[in-house]
Amino acid sequence: MESTISSIAVLIPAYNAEASLSEIVRRLREVVGEVQIIVVDDGSMDRTGEVAVSLGASLLQHERNRGKGAALQTGFQWVKNLAGIEFVLTIDADLQHQPEDIPKFLELQHRTGADIIVGWRERRGTGMPLHRMLSNTITSSLVGIRTGIAIKDSQCGFRLIRKSVLGQIQLESAGYEAETEFLLKAAREGCTIDFVPVCTVYGNEKSYMTHWTTTKNFIKVLFREYP
Repeated sequence: MESTISSIAVLIPAYNAEASLSEIVRRLREVVGEVQIIVVDDGSMDRTGEVAVSLGASLLQHERNRGKGAALQTGFQWVKNLAGIEFVLTIDADLQHQPEDIPKFLELQHRTGADIIVGWRERRGTGMPLHRMLSNTITSSLVGIRTGIAIKDSQCGFRLIRKSVLGQIQLESAGYEAETEFLLKAAREGCTIDFVPVCTVYGNEKSYMTHWTTTKNFIKVLFREYP
């Protein structure tokens, strides 16, 4: 298991995450040790970038806010050029994802050999807002129909991805719908996808997701014909 852990890079897309970034990085290091952590500062208006550097993370910055999908694209491009990395683990900066769940990803990947492990958020009894619960249930079902795969959670950004997969997928979406696009394209490429239950904490953090825009863009992604 140790050799598996040492071959992982952690990618954190971040927007105005000054208040939570220190804790997420501290807890990551407690779980996975001194792996490379990459923070993509997506045009933050606070000290996100400064905090990332002070924590010893590699910092990539957008001059303006371009969206989570664009931040992932920037991070993935960087990871593709890293030597000695077999997997990238993506995790949000707002503390909704629990780093302590990472061993579950590693154990499942070791057991199944899957190319992509996606966090599967429990919906009931977790404080997940109703609109997110409904959106997640509907979108996951639709993506499952489109891919022919049982998709338990199409929107969770807590993922373990084999580095070689990044060379097969070119994201076009700049917003939150990019995570759905990634699964659609991965399924088309024949990548193996599995899911692991994770805890998700919903507090008073500010959400930057515009629900109507995100829903509209999701529909575009879902029904787009990919070459």
